[in-house]
Amino acid sequence: MGGIIIPDMYCNAGGVTVSYFEWLKNLSHVAFGRMENRYAENSNANLINTLESLTGKTIPAENRLMIVKGASELELVNSGLEDTMIHSYREIRETWLNKPEVKTLRTAAFVNSIDKIAISYMNLGVWP
Repeated sequence: MGGIIIPDMYCNAGGVTVSYFEWLKNLSHVAFGRMENRYAENSNANLINTLESLTGKTIPAENRLMIVKGASELELVNSGLEDTMIHSYREIRETWLNKPEVKTLRTAAFVNSIDKIAISYMNLGVWP
């Protein structure tokens, strides 16, 4: 009694989000990270070289590799999923806390979703 129950639609959102990422990848025919990985690796290597030059110390090879290596596709997807879920929960919680008539996180999730749909419809000029 008195515990917080995570809304079912929020729990399911992780799978839907990753499916969306997969759909985006298929549309573009480019793996996540393909466009920026080499740039990130070169930037990180330049940063390490500069640090070594300024300090006169050498960073061990295993540490250098860990820092220089760009993110894998899985790491990018996990990062995007984590960001999406954190942002979504904050929106749901804010609705729950700021609207006294909303008694549960589940109701807050519905209210938040319906509000987003209404805004989209208004922006399209479809409603009201």
